[in-house]
Amino acid sequence: MIKYITRRILYGILVMLGVVVVVFFLFQGFGDPSRLVMGQRADAATQENIRKELYLDQPKWKQFFLYLNDISPIAIHSKEAIEQKQLKGFFAGGETKFGIKVPYLRRSYQTKKDVWTVLMEALPGTIILAIAAMAIAILLGIPLGILAAVKKNTWMDTSAVFTSVLGISAPSFFMGIVIAYIFGFLLSDVTGLHMTGSWFDIDETTGERYWSMQNLVLPALTLGIRPLAIITQLTRSSMLDVLTQDYIRTAYAKGLSKRSVIWRHALRNALNPVITAITGWFAELLAGAFFVEYIFGWKGIGKVTVDALEKLDFPVVMGSVLISSFFFIVIGILADLLYGVVDPRVRIN
Repeated sequence: MIKYITRRILYGILVMLGVVVVVFFLFQGFGDPSRLVMGQRADAATQENIRKELYLDQPKWKQFFLYLNDISPIAIHSKEAIEQKQLKGFFAGGETKFGIKVPYLRRSYQTKKDVWTVLMEALPGTIILAIAAMAIAILLGIPLGILAAVKKNTWMDTSAVFTSVLGISAPSFFMGIVIAYIFGFLLSDVTGLHMTGSWFDIDETTGERYWSMQNLVLPALTLGIRPLAIITQLTRSSMLDVLTQDYIRTAYAKGLSKRSVIWRHALRNALNPVITAITGWFAELLAGAFFVEYIFGWKGIGKVTVDALEKLDFPVVMGSVLISSFFFIVIGILADLLYGVVDPRVRIN
């Protein structure tokens, strides 16, 4: 198991390196970043200083290795660079120090704030939204899939299949607009919900933040629709396959109740494809549901990235892509471990 996990981590590092290469050479080709920082009216001396700060006076290959050194958690920096970039971590050495640090994703062109700080401020909103959406999808999708499989060829099965196909076919950004308009505008007096709002509100008198989970309902429902539909379909098809296996007939022959056979024996062996769907969707939602966050004004990584794209704030966009890729890799490894917990056959192999 340790050997397998180590191999997966090494694969993950290689994938992450590939993402870094694509992100760097893609976004460094857009215009002159020094102009994006200072605007079109920047004087030549100021622009040259900014080019040096961003390493734009260096060859492209050297710019890449300097960028890789910045974003890597294990890196070598000069004492001056550590102070200038305000790097956080543990460093050892003289003028040139080796250290373990928080990745330095450069600074925003627009706000001049550290990109890591900007994204970490938005991350809690994305995590809350992703967990809420997946909770809706799992708590409704798995029971609906089981019900559809057990009641095969009945109106319950047909209704579940029809609803799931409808949910898969509906784009999230379209459903977001429809749900926001109906429940956040037309029926706002009845539901008490609003079209836009984030996970916190600001008190107009004191200026303090306070939790506002009321704003979570509509974006979580919107995000949960598609994974709910897919989980329902996968659970149904997997359960139909498992229920025809010999060990299920043996369980019934031993006198076990139908509930015990379905929930303790059949479901556990039917969950592997469902786990794949759950982890895949959770990684995607955690990476940032861009349009849904933007539609509902929910402060998360997705909304921050869209705002950055509008302003050509490429360091924020690059940092967002890297963090999103990291989530996909980590959750993929956790999914493999979860397979072994749910299905002992996978653990043995």
